[in-house]
Amino acid sequence: MTTEAVLANHPFILHRFPLEQKNRSLQAWDAADEYLLDHIVSAHPTAHKILILNDSFGALCCASSVVLGKDQTLPTLFFANDSFVSKAACQHNLSENQLPTEHITFLDSLETLPTDIDLVLIKIPKNAGFLQYQLSLLSHLPADIPVIAAGKAKEIHTSTLKSFNHFLSEPKTSLAVKKSRLIFSKTTAKPVDSKFPVSWPLENTDFTLFNHANVFSRDSLDIGARFFLNYLPAGKKSMNIIDLGCGNGVIGLQTLNRMPNSKVTFVDESAMAVATAKHNVSHNLPTRLADCQFVHNDCLSDFEPNSADLVLCNPPFHQAQAITDHIAWQMFLQAKYTLRNGGELRIIGNRHLDYQDKLQRLFGNCKVLGNNKKFTVLSVIKRS
Repeated sequence: MTTEAVLANHPFILHRFPLEQKNRSLQAWDAADEYLLDHIVSAHPTAHKILILNDSFGALCCASSVVLGKDQTLPTLFFANDSFVSKAACQHNLSENQLPTEHITFLDSLETLPTDIDLVLIKIPKNAGFLQYQLSLLSHLPADIPVIAAGKAKEIHTSTLKSFNHFLSEPKTSLAVKKSRLIFSKTTAKPVDSKFPVSWPLENTDFTLFNHANVFSRDSLDIGARFFLNYLPAGKKSMNIIDLGCGNGVIGLQTLNRMPNSKVTFVDESAMAVATAKHNVSHNLPTRLADCQFVHNDCLSDFEPNSADLVLCNPPFHQAQAITDHIAWQMFLQAKYTLRNGGELRIIGNRHLDYQDKLQRLFGNCKVLGNNKKFTVLSVIKRS
């Protein structure tokens, strides 16, 4: 994995997170980062109060700390991100490059944005609804703050420009460089509210699910979760259960409903997902809120060993725009560490991902609970 970057003519060491992943083709920055930084050094060299949205691994934050500012002082940076992993990566890379952090304020995706800024930098997220939500927040800022977004040219569509035009001033695009493109716009001081969070009734129940903008399958129950609901535990047994990668919390919510004496910990690396899961429990099962914990975290990092009876998981097979199985593998390894002897990991996955072989090698056993043309539900037991 390449870690030596040159951004705006300055060398950096940048690591992609989690550090343990082995995919050598992935790196912590891309051509869009390079293009954006080259532009702001030439067009906004004295920008001193900068809001950075969706910086995946801290490349923009590290480089801006070095190349921007005035009178040889560090710029004031606001790093706003939905991802726990992105924040951890940024902090690690700042330390790796011996850069201070006193000039940086770290915000999650639901915190109030600063208003006293002179430049906004955006890495365009994969989720179009999340982009619209962020642009709606920018529409509430004072007028005429430059907003510069960067992304892969093939992922900047007419609909992307329409979103910028709806919430900000009329956007313009750059020429493509290394298959990347910039979007230039400005704030207008004409607030436009977003539609988020959205809500919809959960089929075959009396529940209503609420979803923030960056939560997977935001507008309806995804087909994987729908199938997984058929294989959730039920009964009066007291168990410590983890909904790992909880998303909107529907799996943990239904498990709470079916297991009145159990406790459920909802875990996700998305701040919006954790907030959504908590809201959905509060709204639909308010008397069970005391039986829950809601944790914004990188999978099960730092969880106590031998502390859970059951882990339920619908693992992702992507990280931002990258297709990768390293997150699923991390989830499986950490679930084994966290489970008690005799504890169970129960997952759903796309059949083509061959999780059955991975789990068999890791746990020494694997049982198929059910499958259809697209998904399979698997169960493994931790044995001493």
